[in-house]
Amino acid sequence: MAESTKKSKYEELEKKLSYASKNIWSEADKKTVDAIHAYAELYKAFLDRSKSERLTVQWLVGGAEKRGYRKLSKVTKVKPGDLIYALNRDKNIVLIKVGSKPIQEGINFIVAHADAPRLDLKQIPLVEDTEIALLKTHYYGGVKKYQWLNIPLALTGIVVTKDEKRVEVSIGFEDDDPVFVIPDLLPHLAKKAQGEKKSGEFIQGETLNLIFGTVPVKDEKVKEKVKLAVLQRLNEQYGIVEEDFISAELQAVPAVKPRDAGIDRAVIAGYGHDDRVSTFAAVTALFDVEKIERTAVAFIVDKEEIGSDGPTGAKSLFIFNTIGEIIEKTTGECTDSTLRRAMERSTCISADVNAGINPMYKSVHDEKNAAKMSHGVVITKYTGHGGKYMANDADAELVGKIRNLFNRNGIFWQYGGMGKIDEGGGGTIAKYFAFYNASVIDCGIPVIGMHSPYELISKADLYYSYRGYRVFLEQC
Repeated sequence: MAESTKKSKYEELEKKLSYASKNIWSEADKKTVDAIHAYAELYKAFLDRSKSERLTVQWLVGGAEKRGYRKLSKVTKVKPGDLIYALNRDKNIVLIKVGSKPIQEGINFIVAHADAPRLDLKQIPLVEDTEIALLKTHYYGGVKKYQWLNIPLALTGIVVTKDEKRVEVSIGFEDDDPVFVIPDLLPHLAKKAQGEKKSGEFIQGETLNLIFGTVPVKDEKVKEKVKLAVLQRLNEQYGIVEEDFISAELQAVPAVKPRDAGIDRAVIAGYGHDDRVSTFAAVTALFDVEKIERTAVAFIVDKEEIGSDGPTGAKSLFIFNTIGEIIEKTTGECTDSTLRRAMERSTCISADVNAGINPMYKSVHDEKNAAKMSHGVVITKYTGHGGKYMANDADAELVGKIRNLFNRNGIFWQYGGMGKIDEGGGGTIAKYFAFYNASVIDCGIPVIGMHSPYELISKADLYYSYRGYRVFLEQC
């Protein structure tokens, strides 16, 4: 006799009362799966071109202008439906679609950051040691230093020369370019130098030096022959001299392309998912929104990985001043009170990634309150560390509003925090945007291997972050 397939009343009750996130791949139909993979290809192309905050902003400007966005400084009058962008030092961009309601009634913001952990060149980086030219670096953001050894690195950034000429440098991204490497110590000699030390101690920050050249000039009168040969090449190729490094911003980043990972191609491995994945999802969501009432804004910031300070960080008044200029060009004037009221009536998604459960290190997570890969975009009420220190801690009303918005629109989402209470933690820019008295919540996707040179994300999570952000901009 066949076993009954009818659910018991308690099974029905469990379904009605209990919460559990769902694996997107188990729920999605073929049309959705195709859309997930198609969107992932667009993202991979973006990520491959956006290895720094400057390169990210360049890509976004190009995409915005193709869609009719105009630079705010060239706009005299702003009206509903206008597409506008504003730049700050080529490291911030604000993209704005003006809604039908007055901006003074509030804005829907999505804020993400374009910077990622990396190695910055020191301002006097070039040295010679044992007839090898080296570039000295200073690591940027929270890195595990040993992960940057023996991997191919590229150089990107700008140099401002003695005559104030701006020179762009890009070496290592093309297949026929040279790459740069920080050499590790061979295991045969590493027992005491490395093996008996903690992972955070066996490589010192001062030893994260790139091998930059080995061929000397042929002149016995020159003391540092290889260094001079390298300077000669740089001068011939870029027109720079050693002093120009002092007014340079050059980064060493992984010279790796985003690749599908796993036999089923459901994961993307790449450098800079934190937080360029949120940047891409936020901006493409804004590009695709249709009729909106509240003005929609995607704001991409810099310096999140080192505390959000400086004129291009989230603590800067750039966004405050930009919204003030929009109001002035809409109504003819903008008082301080009008601007402050517009900001405090706004709702903001702090679009930043979350810590996905790594099956090799489950012990650092409270699994009931942790994000799983392929279970959707992550709602996070608070980040911080210890006793919620340095957290925004979104109010219950906002969490409920976003949760119900996603549920109504078929957005796969999950709840996730940043590990067990006393294991560490992390923060986002949410607390800095809350300074304006806006309602702010963290919402991004889970990443495995975060802050490493080769992070992992699910294509399904990526797609539903885009879908979720778009719904937020259109309906919140």
